[in-house]
Amino acid sequence: MNLPLSVDLKDKVAAVTGGGGVLCSLFAKALAKSGAKVAILDHKQSNADRVVNDIKSMGGTAIGIECSVLEKEAMEAARQIINREFGTCDILINGAGGNDPKGTTTNEYLTKEDLEGKEGVVTFFDLDPSGIEYVFNLNFLGTLISTQTFARDMVGKGGVIVNISSMNAFCPLTKIPAYSGAKAAVSNFTQWLAVHFSKVGIRVNAIAPGFFLTKQNRDLLLNPDGTPTERTRKILNMTPMGRLGEPEELLGTLLWLCSDASKFVTGVVIPVDGGFSAYSGV
Repeated sequence: MNLPLSVDLKDKVAAVTGGGGVLCSLFAKALAKSGAKVAILDHKQSNADRVVNDIKSMGGTAIGIECSVLEKEAMEAARQIINREFGTCDILINGAGGNDPKGTTTNEYLTKEDLEGKEGVVTFFDLDPSGIEYVFNLNFLGTLISTQTFARDMVGKGGVIVNISSMNAFCPLTKIPAYSGAKAAVSNFTQWLAVHFSKVGIRVNAIAPGFFLTKQNRDLLLNPDGTPTERTRKILNMTPMGRLGEPEELLGTLLWLCSDASKFVTGVVIPVDGGFSAYSGV
């Protein structure tokens, strides 16, 4: 793994929630490559173990822990394991999150015809409150609970928290109101936490990824022949750099925020988006 910049995280302990996922597994590997001892927290042990094995094959140090960010008891048990194996946490990456089909509309715009009961069409009025609740809980409440769990040990000694927001927090995308609202809450919470923790040496920032091409979303973003889907073409038209991001392009911002190079930076949400959030379309 080639890192975009070199930072020294030797003897630092990092916990990464959602660490078995596409982007957060990359974050975990970058932290380990920089010298940190990394705990991979994921809702599936197999996902966490896969990342641990990758890190160990690179010569890094890592452990995998199965837990849910929505269960305080499970998170506390994970903290105790980390404290016993590595010591108290210095870096927390709040990466667990996601969307749910129950919080998603079928079409971008509502039409009168949609209200005539078309089969398979989910309108705003059909959205399942339980799906909305799940998305908010996973993204916002999960960030809150994991921060409550690990930030306590940072008080007095200092620490870094990096939350994962989204482009949706700046400008909501069509069809996914629950995810957009939840990520907006994460951004707002990042600012609140930064102020709240400012006197005890804890910095809190967030990364807001734009649109990145991964193995998991390739079929959503690209047609079988490799050309952009209609929705992807809209994304590219709104991205001044004219392309999708590569996951590795998030690592420079992550490592900067986790290191002393940004020691006077707190309370910011940094877009890594090829200019998407800066462009009005004209």
